[in-house]
Amino acid sequence: MIEAEATTPTRKRVLLANPRGYCAGVDRAVQTVEEALKLYGSPIYVRKQIVHNKHVVSTLERRGAIFVEENEEVPEGATVVFSAHGVAPEVHEQARERSLRAIDATCPLVTKVHHEARRFAADDYDILLIGHEGHEEVIGTSGEAPAHIQLVDGPEDADRVTVRDPSKVVWLSQTTLSVDETMETVARLKRRLPLLQSPPSDDICYATQNRQHVVKEIAPDCDVVLVVGSRNSSNSVRLVEVALDAGARAGYLIDYASEIADEWLEGATTVGLTSGASVPDDLVTEVLDHLAARGFADVNVITTADEKLTFALPPELRRDMKAAVAAGNGSAGPRVEGV
Repeated sequence: MIEAEATTPTRKRVLLANPRGYCAGVDRAVQTVEEALKLYGSPIYVRKQIVHNKHVVSTLERRGAIFVEENEEVPEGATVVFSAHGVAPEVHEQARERSLRAIDATCPLVTKVHHEARRFAADDYDILLIGHEGHEEVIGTSGEAPAHIQLVDGPEDADRVTVRDPSKVVWLSQTTLSVDETMETVARLKRRLPLLQSPPSDDICYATQNRQHVVKEIAPDCDVVLVVGSRNSSNSVRLVEVALDAGARAGYLIDYASEIADEWLEGATTVGLTSGASVPDDLVTEVLDHLAARGFADVNVITTADEKLTFALPPELRRDMKAAVAAGNGSAGPRVEGV
């Protein structure tokens, strides 16, 4: 149980999770669209939502980004940014056919999974991809080796898996899943496939794991856990599930502070607060202000990890930014160092 400093048992308090909000991959993707707008001017087309957050998308739309579902909606020769969730190889080919200036903002941790899929497919493995059907990341990863990949959507799907050779099978996963549910799925798979191999390193991203871990720490002490995030954000939805599984009496997913119902807070003395990996922190600040106005004035930050990872912007964007600076008609832009 977490002890809050300078707090009486009956005083209302907020346990604020840290880490929360933007991960390195989301920060890179949003910066990519912002810098592309500065460099090339509007409009900049973005295939799918750059990240799964309503506020981020609407903010970028106001700055001149146009979000489309497919490359066919982008005028020939225009600039298109691919979202952080990754795309299949055929999407790159479609962009080339339409002479699009394509900037790939795929999170490097998703790219790692793509590399693993290609490598195991080249070695003729069956690949069991643990993830949610229809999620953009799953679609992109599956496109890397469609003849070798089959989706396993949760533990109940494990019993329906069939493979050609039980000694040549490996599991990979969507990066934004619940760690516990993924491990439960793997355990079910291994009961049927004892020789099932694991990926060379964790596929579930560091940020997803860190955000779930701190929620597990605070949840047992919380009457309510509020997760700021959009409903199409897999990692945000998982945070609510993790909070409830870890002992929170109630959990809710919200995009904005205005969505908080007063009845959720009735009788509560401790509210947990976190946000998904695609959520800017100003939305969390608005929730804190909302809670303070309702008596939850004590804010206790609970930290379980220190995140310092950054990712370089996409190489094609860095190249053009550098050329613009050399020509004297561009800004130096943001940092481009990193992993």
